[in-house]
Amino acid sequence: MTRYLIALASGLIFGLGLIASGMTNPAKVKGFLDLFGAWDPSLALVMGGAISVGVIAFALTKRRSRSWTGDPFEIPAETLIDRRLIAGGLLFGVGWGIAGFCPGPALVSLASGLPAAWIFVPAMLTGMLAYDYFAKR
Repeated sequence: MTRYLIALASGLIFGLGLIASGMTNPAKVKGFLDLFGAWDPSLALVMGGAISVGVIAFALTKRRSRSWTGDPFEIPAETLIDRRLIAGGLLFGVGWGIAGFCPGPALVSLASGLPAAWIFVPAMLTGMLAYDYFAKR
């Protein structure tokens, strides 16, 4: 039961943070990505804050063997930057720039009933399933 309460609290805090920061607003995200137009740098502060929290969390994680729920940590050991990683990053960035969504904010927007999210999320899931299908072949 504790595991589910921690997951629920984490998801709620993450979702509220996405809403408060404007990450669920595709226009704000596109404004941040429009470097040569009406650039909106406010999301850089959000990303800086997220990176700071992540650095601290990973540093603390290295000192522990298990999470608060008792599950073992699974930190990837792979550090190779290859063509697949670069291509995936580029594809993610292009999709983020076109749609103004990445997965977390898209799910929050879906739950809030934003029509664009109802188009983006099924397309995202289709892409994930297609990747899984072709990666196994």
